[in-house]
Order: sequence, then structure tokens, then C-alpha cells
Amino acid sequence: MTTPDTKRDEDAVRRYVESLALVLSQIGMQRMSARVFAALMTTDEGRLTAADLASQLSVSPAAISGAVRFLEQIGLVAKEREPGERRDHYRLFDDLWYATFLKRDRMIIMWRDAAENGIEALGEGSPAGERLAEMRDFLSFMLGELNDMYERWHKLREAKNSAS
Repeated sequence: MTTPDTKRDEDAVRRYVESLALVLSQIGMQRMSARVFAALMTTDEGRLTAADLASQLSVSPAAISGAVRFLEQIGLVAKEREPGERRDHYRLFDDLWYATFLKRDRMIIMWRDAAENGIEALGEGSPAGERLAEMRDFLSFMLGELNDMYERWHKLREAKNSAS
């Protein structure tokens, strides 16, 4: 943990931001959004202005605008403005991973329900209906497992926070 008397190697931090962004883009995140997310993850405050992000990443404010819009849509960052200020700040959610996967949970429910509708349209006994039934069953199973995992995560987090 960085304390006021601990110095960070800013070159190492910049390299790490780019490294993390590369990994995120390799798994499907838009490149600029990945860079913005990595920058927010590596700031101790967990929040930066668009101008701060543009300066840190050496890009235009327009590039930041598009990236944070995407990150807001997928639930990774929130936009906020301090009273009396004119600049927006972008911050990570406090329970970022839980919130992100909870949003994915809703998408899985929609996907599962769409499979169910397809089964009704195609007929459960047809080859296409059987494929959709397999998809529906897998997604239902996954939702149950995710809910159990969320419960275990919160218990683990509570225990860790209680011990600190």
C-alpha cells in the first residue's frame, strides 16, 4: 500500500497501465477504454477527471469521452461532479467486481430467457430447439453457481475486512 512517505516509480506505473490495458484489449475490451480503466485502477484515489486522464494517457479529451461513455455503459465507472465544480470526475465503484458481474448476471438472464423463447418457436424436439435447450440449461446452471459464488465472495470479504 502506498503511504504519503512511499514513492511510486511513475515510469513503472505507466508501463503497468499499458500492460494491463493490453491484456484487457486482448480479452475484448476496446483499447482506449482499457487504458482509461487501467489508469483509474492504478490511481490511489480511484477517480480522475477527463483532463487528468487525457494528460496521463497522452490522448485527446475526445478519446477519453468515448472511452468513459463505454465504461459507464458496462458498469465499470461512474461519472460524478463535486458541488461547485465544473469538471466531471470518473471513479471506480467501491464494490467494482461484484457490481460488474451482477450486471453480467442480468445479461445472462436475458440470454437464457431468449433461448427459452427460441425453444418455444422452434419446438423442443427439433435439433435447433435441443441446442437452445442445452444453452438455456447451461445458463440456468451458471446463474445458480454465480449466486452461490457471490455469497461466498461477500462472506470472504467480510471476514477479511473484520480481520483488518
